[in-house]
Amino acid sequence: MQKSYRAKEPGQDRPWFLVDAKGKVLGRLAVLIANKLRAKDKPSFDPSVDAGAFVVVVNAREAVLTGRRAELKTYTRYSGYRGGLKTFTAETMRERHPERMILEAVWGMLPKNNIARKMMTRVKVYAGPEHPHAAQNPTAIEL
Repeated sequence: MQKSYRAKEPGQDRPWFLVDAKGKVLGRLAVLIANKLRAKDKPSFDPSVDAGAFVVVVNAREAVLTGRRAELKTYTRYSGYRGGLKTFTAETMRERHPERMILEAVWGMLPKNNIARKMMTRVKVYAGPEHPHAAQNPTAIEL
């Protein structure tokens, strides 16, 4: 009789990946990041086990939105108070908080559960080319 295999959380041995968002389409970039976070690229993928990697994204300001999406796409935030609903276009969001554009796109690609909230803590997004995670030796991956 063959025993079934159950994936385990890697603990401290999670790999680190570096993604350059310069010139990359936002949605396709978010799919790549979400798959690395969920470990869907591994043969031992299990949706109930958090076996994903850390992902560092640089040059978030230079991610591309295709077509007229830069003008038409809106982001909303709600403070919880009356009149507290704020709406921003993608152009405004890119100027003020380019990191949030990528974080919200990745969040939209993950299941809405406790494991996904834990996965989102492993995404590190930076607007420029510098990042403080050089000591982890992230492996650069291409889209």
